[in-house]
Amino acid sequence: MNKWALVTGTTSGIGKSFCTLLATEGYNLVLVSRNLPRMKSQSDLLKSTYNIEVEILQADLSDIVQINTVATRCADTSRPIEVLVNNAGFGINSSFSRSAIQSQENLINCMVMAPMKLTHSAIKTMESIGGGIIINVSSVAAFMAGSTYCSAKSWLTVFSESLHTELKTKNIKIHSICPGFTRTEFHERCKQDVSGVPNIFWLKPEKIAQIAWKKADKGVVISIPGLHYKGLVFLHRFAPRFIVRIYGKIATKILLKK
Repeated sequence: MNKWALVTGTTSGIGKSFCTLLATEGYNLVLVSRNLPRMKSQSDLLKSTYNIEVEILQADLSDIVQINTVATRCADTSRPIEVLVNNAGFGINSSFSRSAIQSQENLINCMVMAPMKLTHSAIKTMESIGGGIIINVSSVAAFMAGSTYCSAKSWLTVFSESLHTELKTKNIKIHSICPGFTRTEFHERCKQDVSGVPNIFWLKPEKIAQIAWKKADKGVVISIPGLHYKGLVFLHRFAPRFIVRIYGKIATKILLKK
């Protein structure tokens, strides 16, 4: 068994669910996260449960030097990466003008520079082995007028569409999944109060991974889980931009604490 997949942000939520799914599909895994103790526990469980090989690559993807380290692994043709999942990301619980610029730079590095560099390296490897799959975990925020987070997710979605068109003749499948509120540690980490969000709007990370994997395999470039989120994105795509900006302002005021 020599199939390899690399997943970023693996120790919880959507990234962890992707690792489990890919392990059941027979892929060896490269885990990429800042949290070394969690990755070690995760690695032991994956190896014992699914009888696969697991590499641990500790990296903070807000740092360019560490991004390049992971990109080097993506370019390794001796153990080629056939599946890349760009999942790592975080939010900032503050408006752009009030937040530290270093926080904004870190976000852009993690959610724009990292996917770009890892994808560029992985594509060359995938071309050499005749194909592969790249899944970019975006968000319904990609269609909103909001924070730097929204802008980064918008970039990731458009980036995925562009690559889908460029690479489909090379048997490299590109997929961007755009979920809404999902039961992960994301909001807790950025200290956003989401207690008022109705249960109907919450998605399960396991389901997100399953949908993305199926859609990617079919060559679908973008998926939006949940009928309510499909409707929300439809409105954002076709509503006048001033309405989109008003909605973005309301959503930002609800989520941000400062």
